[in-house]
Amino acid sequence: MSNDNISPRSGHLYLVGVGPGDPELMTYKAVRILSEARIWAVPTAKENGMSSAQQIAGQMVPDNGRTILSLCFPMKKVFLGQETDDQLLAAWRRSADEVIRHLDRGEDVAFPTLGDATLYSTAFYLLAMIQEQRPQIPVTVVPGITAMAACAASQSSPLALGDDVLAVVPAAFEDDRLRGILANLDAVVLMKVHRRIDALIDLLEELGLIDCAVLTERSGMPEERVYTDVREARGRKLHYFSTMVIRKKKVQVSNGTHAHAL
Repeated sequence: MSNDNISPRSGHLYLVGVGPGDPELMTYKAVRILSEARIWAVPTAKENGMSSAQQIAGQMVPDNGRTILSLCFPMKKVFLGQETDDQLLAAWRRSADEVIRHLDRGEDVAFPTLGDATLYSTAFYLLAMIQEQRPQIPVTVVPGITAMAACAASQSSPLALGDDVLAVVPAAFEDDRLRGILANLDAVVLMKVHRRIDALIDLLEELGLIDCAVLTERSGMPEERVYTDVREARGRKLHYFSTMVIRKKKVQVSNGTHAHAL
């Protein structure tokens, strides 16, 4: 890509977590930065598709005549340490080139992303491609509330307490590896469970953990659904935004010979 049109002042790139779905869960900082940014680069799963992050942010940030760059990130699995699918790489490069075009003009660009930008977000694939060409670009990452935090909060339940060991795991893990995690750790968050729900239910029943699991579909969104008995999700076509929290220990405060469940 040519550097002929690079401005003396490079634009600033903002990766902004907008939370899991409820627009009121956006932070003040996220709202301020998105309000100030005249260019939003929004991720979509397919060409000319809708951006969930844009829809959430748009409910809190009035339209100031901003420019929207629709960036397509195909929904394909990424395995770090292995070769990345050529289609994904090409899509990331096209997206990076589009953002760089504006940054080189000295224009700031905000990338709103669901949940938190540092947790399984396309934001960092985009950033890696941009930094490969423009390592000097200033970047600010704005953290957001995660889906797993919202799921636990909706049940008035902790994710982890005391000496609990918590794991956050993509449900695409092979069963043997996932079986070991579920058997040995105190609390597990399973992300992206929509395609494997039946197999996960079987595994949880095998391990005697079925009653420790809560499944939340579209957390924080108007269509939110919570399965306190995850067996009810068997055979259902779940939305991509589905998260399962498995917590083995009950919350108790011990006082002498008495134990009180909270």
